[in-house]
Amino acid sequence: MNRGKYLINGNKPLTKDVWEMTLEGDTSHITAPGQFINIQLDGFYLRRPISICDYDEKTITIIYKVVGHGTEAMAKLLPGEYLDVLCGLGNGFDVSKCSETAVLIGGGVGVPPMFNLCKKLLSEGKDVSVILGFNTKDEIFYEDEFKALGAKVYVSTVDGSYGTKGFVTDVLKDLEYDYFYTCGPMPMFRAIEKIAATSGQYSFEERMGCGFGACMGCSCKTKYGYKRICRDGPVLEREEIIW
Repeated sequence: MNRGKYLINGNKPLTKDVWEMTLEGDTSHITAPGQFINIQLDGFYLRRPISICDYDEKTITIIYKVVGHGTEAMAKLLPGEYLDVLCGLGNGFDVSKCSETAVLIGGGVGVPPMFNLCKKLLSEGKDVSVILGFNTKDEIFYEDEFKALGAKVYVSTVDGSYGTKGFVTDVLKDLEYDYFYTCGPMPMFRAIEKIAATSGQYSFEERMGCGFGACMGCSCKTKYGYKRICRDGPVLEREEIIW
């Protein structure tokens, strides 16, 4: 884990409520797709945990949804400002579990961590399909970016305004794959668990206090005892989860 000042290079809306921010700083502590950063905002007591969408040697891209006062404040930040950031938190996705064909399933703001994971799997020669789930066409983001990587991309919308009408599971049931990775809301997880044909990994979205395992506020019970989502997760394997 690294704590430092990160320069805001860009902060722009992707949809009405979803924003993309690019930060410049030390990325050496990021070791796997699916990890997150924890941002300190002036005037707010708790840090904001945000999953890492993508990164390189000098920059980090995050995507966040404006849902409260903290993320409203983030959307007002300008390039050139600095943020106090804890970087390289949590255990990310284990790409070694996938042998040949992976399906990545992102629901809403669960889409971002799928992006770097997709890049990593494709770089290792895997066949990758990506399912992006949204409520409506107006909420869709990063479809073109996933396609540009070379993945097969499917989009579902609950209202049927774009892509497959329904949920991510309406796409998943017709795909062939030997492993799955997913991030999104709990109802989506429960639906996936009912039909998933293989082993896989779930990245959980939990409220976190400290972000590095000290406060125990995000602990959850697994088949192998209690685990802290911020430190032992956010990624857990299918076989250890108690539903």
